[in-house]
Amino acid sequence: MRRKLAAGNWKMNGLRADLTQLATLAEQRGYDVDVLICLPATLIGSCAGLPIAIGAQDCHTATHGAHTGDISAAMLADVGATHVITGHSERRTDHHETDAIVAAKSRAAHDAGLITIICIGETLAQREAGTTLDVIDAQLAGSVPDCATADNTVIAYEPIWAIGTGKVPTTDQIAQVHAHIHARLTARFADGAGFGILYGGSVKGDNAAAIFAVPHVTGALVGGASLKAVDFTPIIAALAAS
Repeated sequence: MRRKLAAGNWKMNGLRADLTQLATLAEQRGYDVDVLICLPATLIGSCAGLPIAIGAQDCHTATHGAHTGDISAAMLADVGATHVITGHSERRTDHHETDAIVAAKSRAAHDAGLITIICIGETLAQREAGTTLDVIDAQLAGSVPDCATADNTVIAYEPIWAIGTGKVPTTDQIAQVHAHIHARLTARFADGAGFGILYGGSVKGDNAAAIFAVPHVTGALVGGASLKAVDFTPIIAALAAS
């Protein structure tokens, strides 16, 4: 089983002055879990020497070329990133990224030696229509490339309707989806049982313990609560205690 992972996604937040939060987080650590912060690309190169893994929030499908404003996976690895998020719902929605694009980005990341956190999740309309597991199946099949392994891929289940809204699925709902993801990965990949499966969507210090008690939840992908060490540390502690 993969080690537990507390991953933070700063999204489009953070200036160099805010990196003091990472130093504070490092000083307060002492928990037997992996900690990762996925930063804006402008900050990744400024984090050398910190005892926290640093990731990116997106990459291009190509290794190089005429793609103004884009960043390749190799460039991210070159400045110290070890992970990259692919397929986040905000990228799927705002930039119209399809499952095929997510899979291509993930393959590019693997080729560059990065670990991918591939995001999947349903909308509120899909949840209310009872098609959540169908959506999950389609996204797993289309977004996770055949080159994925337990060593280079983590899956993050993020119900879109829970991201940044304060709404959190019940533990039974989380358990159903995580068990389904685990079963699908186990059926498809030889080492599928070893894939990390994170939960994301309004995770905070006061609900983290209940979420981490759910079977097949091996960590969290945390948005706003990862921006401040004082907010992220209790989530890390809850994961370590789970």
